[in-house]
Amino acid sequence: MAKVKVENLVKIFGRREEQALKLVREGKSKEEILKQTGATVGVNRANFSVEEGEIFVIMGLSGSGKSTLVRMLNRLIEPTEGNIYIDGENISTMNEQELREVRRKKISMVFQNFGLFPHRTILKNTEYGLEVQGIDKETRQKKAEKALENAGLLPYKDQYPNQLSGGMQQRVGLARALANDPEILLMDEAFSALDPLIRRDMQDELIEMQKNMNKTIIFITHDLNESLRLGDRIAIMKDGEVVQIGTGEEILTNPANEYVQRFVEDVDRAKVLTAENIMERPTFLTLGQAGPRVALQRMQQEGLSNMLVVDKDRTLRGYVTDEEVAAAVKQGNTDLTSILHTDIPQVPRKALVNELFDLIHNIQTPVAVVEDGKLQGIVVRSFVIAALAKESEESNTNG
Repeated sequence: MAKVKVENLVKIFGRREEQALKLVREGKSKEEILKQTGATVGVNRANFSVEEGEIFVIMGLSGSGKSTLVRMLNRLIEPTEGNIYIDGENISTMNEQELREVRRKKISMVFQNFGLFPHRTILKNTEYGLEVQGIDKETRQKKAEKALENAGLLPYKDQYPNQLSGGMQQRVGLARALANDPEILLMDEAFSALDPLIRRDMQDELIEMQKNMNKTIIFITHDLNESLRLGDRIAIMKDGEVVQIGTGEEILTNPANEYVQRFVEDVDRAKVLTAENIMERPTFLTLGQAGPRVALQRMQQEGLSNMLVVDKDRTLRGYVTDEEVAAAVKQGNTDLTSILHTDIPQVPRKALVNELFDLIHNIQTPVAVVEDGKLQGIVVRSFVIAALAKESEESNTNG
C-alpha cells in the first residue's frame, strides 16, 4: 500500500467554483475555465502515489500549482474535490480533531522562509511544534536536542537565529520539522532561498539524513537539477496538471510532451548520467576457481591486459595483469593471490559521469562499479569520454 495516494485532486480559487468544477470534469484547460468563469484552477485532477521511504519531487515553474498541491496534502489548503489517502486513511474527509492528530503524528512541513522566531534560541525554536502540541518540557527538550544533534547543530542550541548563517537556519527549520519524528516530510521550495553552494550542501545533507531516517519526503522545487539530484521519482506540473511522473532517467530519455522536452533540453547530462547508465558487463576471474593458467588463457582470448578478480560471492578482490600472470605460469604458481593488485578505483552505481572523468584520467585499469562490496560492472575510459563528448555535441547542436 502506498504511503500517500492522491486521487483526482482539484483546487479552484474564485467565486464560481461549481461552474469551474463542472468544466474541470469536462476536461477544459485552465485558460478556458478562467475565460468562462473568472475562476483559477490551482490543481487540475492530480493523481499520484508515493511509496514509503521515497523522495518524491513535484516540480514546475511558478504558477504550475505545485505549492498549492503540497499544501492540500495536510489540508493547509482545502481541496475543492478529490481524495488524499495517508496509510489508506482518507484525510480529505477527516474532522478537525482527526486532522490535528495526523498533523501531530504523521506529517511535518519545511517552508522556503525558515520561519524561525528571532527572540527564541535555536533549542526553543526546535521545541516549538512540540510545545504547541502540549508535550511536557522535559520530553520536548530531549526530542529537540536529539533532532539538533542529528542536524549537527546541538553546539548552537543556546544561540539565536541571527547568529547563524542561512544554511544553518534552514537546518534548524529541518530539525524542527523532524523533532516530533514525523513519517512524512513536506518540503516546499525548502532550499530555494539559499546561496548555490549552501543549497548543494543542504541537498547532500538531506540525501545523507535520508539514508538514516528513511522518511517519506515530498519535495517541491522549480529547479530541474535539484529534482534530478534528490528525487527517486519526479512529477512535473504545468497549469495545475501533472503532465509526467517518472525517474529522472525516464523523464530525460522519454519526455511525455513538448513542454517536458523543453524543460529538460538544457540539462547537463554528465551531471545526471551515472556509472550505472554507462557501465558494461564485467569480465572477471573467480578466486579458487581460476589460477594463473586459466587467467592467461582468458586474457589472451578476451584481448585484455588486466582482469578483475572476485570471490565466489562476487565480492571484488582486485585485479591481475597479463605480464604477472604469464610470469606466474612460468614459475609454476597455481594461485592468483600473490599477484593480486588491490588499488583498483571503485565507485557506486549512482556516481555521476562528470565525477568519473578525473578518476579515469591517469589510470590503466577500468573503474569497478561496486554496491555493498559486490562487483556490478565496469566503466572504461572510452565510455566516460564518449558520454561527455555526446553531451558536448548535443549542447553545440542545441546552441
